[in-house]
Amino acid sequence: MQVKEAMHRGAEWMEPTASLVEISRRMRDEDIGSIPIGENDRLVGMVTDRDIVVKALADGADVQNKTARDVMTEGIVYCHDDAELDEAIRIMEDSKIRRLPVIDGNKRLVGILSLGDISDAAGREQTGNLASAVAQHHGG
Repeated sequence: MQVKEAMHRGAEWMEPTASLVEISRRMRDEDIGSIPIGENDRLVGMVTDRDIVVKALADGADVQNKTARDVMTEGIVYCHDDAELDEAIRIMEDSKIRRLPVIDGNKRLVGILSLGDISDAAGREQTGNLASAVAQHHGG
């Protein structure tokens, strides 16, 4: 199975200057846990709900004045939409991430592959192995 058969389609990024309030509202409205961050037609990072909590709220920061750039994870990990699902799972396991941006042949963001997507599309063993690898990143 290819990644494009399992991923959520239509992911859109936000600018690094987007406020955390704007990002949080989009997460709430779209019922998602991460937002890709793009600049100059290039994917440059990700902001997760966890990033907002751990890197802004937990420090007592005034989130009204914080932007995506303040909390985003840089050095983006991604896969191609025509990659095999096994390859994407390996990338997620190796990087210990729950959500993987997906790009097409033109290097355009076309979707996000999440642990839930894999659970729906892959076998129980693959999903369990990925969940275990990702959980290790956060101490179990």
